[in-house]
Amino acid sequence: MSTQTTKEKILQQLAENPVIIYMKGVPSAPECGFSAKAVGILNETKVPFTYVNVMKAPFIRERLPSVSKWPTFPQLFINGELIGGADIVESMYNDGSLLPLLQAAVSPADPVAASQTITHSEVEALILSAYPGAKIEIEGQGCDLGIVVVSELFVGQTMIKQHQGVMETLSEPLASGRLHAVTLKTFTPEQQAAQQPAANPGLLQIQL
Repeated sequence: MSTQTTKEKILQQLAENPVIIYMKGVPSAPECGFSAKAVGILNETKVPFTYVNVMKAPFIRERLPSVSKWPTFPQLFINGELIGGADIVESMYNDGSLLPLLQAAVSPADPVAASQTITHSEVEALILSAYPGAKIEIEGQGCDLGIVVVSELFVGQTMIKQHQGVMETLSEPLASGRLHAVTLKTFTPEQQAAQQPAANPGLLQIQL
C-alpha cells in the first residue's frame, strides 16, 4: 500500500465519520492506558463513535501522525478536526466542552428544514388572500409566531369565527410543519381603536 493511498484512506475515514478515535486496541479491550482513558470517556458521553485499531492497521499507525501533526495515540477527531489525545479529551470532558461538540457532530442542524420555515411575508400574503386590506403584525421567528390581524371583514363575527377564518388561511403551512404554533389576536378597526391608550393631556408635543 502506498503512502498516498494510506493518506487518502485516512481522509476518507475522517470525512465519513463525525466522531472517530484512532486507538491501540478496541473499546472493549484497549491495549494501552491512554486509549483506555479516552475511550472510557467517550463511552461515558453515550455519543456513538467509530474507532480504528491502529495495532491492526500498521500503515495507518505509521502515516496518521504526519497527517494530524500529532505523534502519539489515541487521537480523537470530531468532524475531521483533531481534538487531541487522552489528556486533552479528559480535560475537555471535565470542563464540559467535550459533550456539546460530540452531540453537535452526530446531530447537526438540518439546513433543509430551516430553509422550509415559513417567512413573515408568506404568512402575510396568505392572510391577505382572504382578508384584503387587513392590517397584519407578526412577531416571532421560525415555526412559532404571534399574529395580530385587523380587518373590516371581522365586523359582525364572533372572535371564534374570526380566528377560524384566519387559521384556515394558514392550514397548508400548519399541515406541512412549516408552522407549528400560532398565537392569534383579531380585531375590527373599531376594536383596535378601543385598545389604543388615550392621549395624556399632561404631555405637549413640540413640532420642530
